[in-house]
Amino acid sequence: MQKEVRLRWLFLANLLNNAGAAFMWPLTTIYMHNYLKQSLTFSGIVLFLMSMAMIAGNYLGGYLFDHWRPYFTALLGGGISTVMLATLIFWHSLWPYAIGLIIVGFGDGISMTVVNAYAATVTTRSNRYVFNMLYLALNVGVVIGTLLVGYLLDLGISVVFIVTTICYLGLMTITISTFNVTPAHRTATTTTKAADTTPSNHRQLIWMICLMIFTIYLSYALWESILSVHMTNLGIPFRRYSEVWTINGLLIIVSQPIVSLFNERFKIGTQIGFGITLFALSFLGLVFARQYVDFIIIMVVLTIGEVIGLPIAPAWVDDMAADDQRGKYQGRYNMALSLGRAVGPLFGGMMVAQFSYSLLFITVTVLMLGSLALVLWRARREHLLNG
Repeated sequence: MQKEVRLRWLFLANLLNNAGAAFMWPLTTIYMHNYLKQSLTFSGIVLFLMSMAMIAGNYLGGYLFDHWRPYFTALLGGGISTVMLATLIFWHSLWPYAIGLIIVGFGDGISMTVVNAYAATVTTRSNRYVFNMLYLALNVGVVIGTLLVGYLLDLGISVVFIVTTICYLGLMTITISTFNVTPAHRTATTTTKAADTTPSNHRQLIWMICLMIFTIYLSYALWESILSVHMTNLGIPFRRYSEVWTINGLLIIVSQPIVSLFNERFKIGTQIGFGITLFALSFLGLVFARQYVDFIIIMVVLTIGEVIGLPIAPAWVDDMAADDQRGKYQGRYNMALSLGRAVGPLFGGMMVAQFSYSLLFITVTVLMLGSLALVLWRARREHLLNG
């Protein structure tokens, strides 16, 4: 029995999953507000519930990967999303759409964790390289999805759901044909309730990394929500905001030689420290940004920090987790990420309503740098800067 899924299939599965998901995120607010005549608050609540369902999926996906069958868990996650999206082709009035979106979030949460957990079992390449390729696949998928959805919506909402369903059917085809493997750690011991053999100092550092990832994605979610309003308030057209995201996606794709250089020369903790510091300081720049060119420069700095520091964070978690607990800790990592995305728009909205944009950007910068300092201090104390 094959022991691991080939990296090219994990890459393609992650690309299709994220391309399909990228159709749904920008669509939700536009479709609910402009087509279904709902308030922005209502669409925000639906997106929050979708994120919470994704967190539940992250947890369940990690648990089932470790304690049940990885292959069946992958089929479950992909199957839930695919069936729900196929249903939405024909039935997409308000409540079916809102409930369907939440169910898709749950299925995607399972799929995200399962792909990461399978990636953690790949031994033919270094785990830094593997997780960096998954991150690249995620962003190629997001670029494809966000570029196409604007054009497809003009052809009708049903066309959007048809194309999204095709992406998920591609994911299911790859899952069925390539994911039926037995990870190496299962051939020796397969238990339903194995004790967690991950050392306690490793577990504590993993939780600190999860806290850091929560603050990072809480901040990143501001770019997806609050920044569009902030930029238009400054007189910058909305289409310019969309172009900033295209720059982000293209930079991530073309900057892989920089990432390879860091992967070969630096300890994993040093690389994450440098990348996240750049990422966090870019938010401080938002305090002073007034012109469109300011936001482009800030996005370039943010993206360079992102590609250096973020893709290998799950690889660091994988380095410290026991072999039979990889699914569990990849699940925890993805839960922190999803929770940050869920809380970010709500936190940002409340901060702006009560205080100001400037105080919001300063606050998230401090949160990110503070959590990073905690991680690096602990890793240095425990001699875990390289996993």
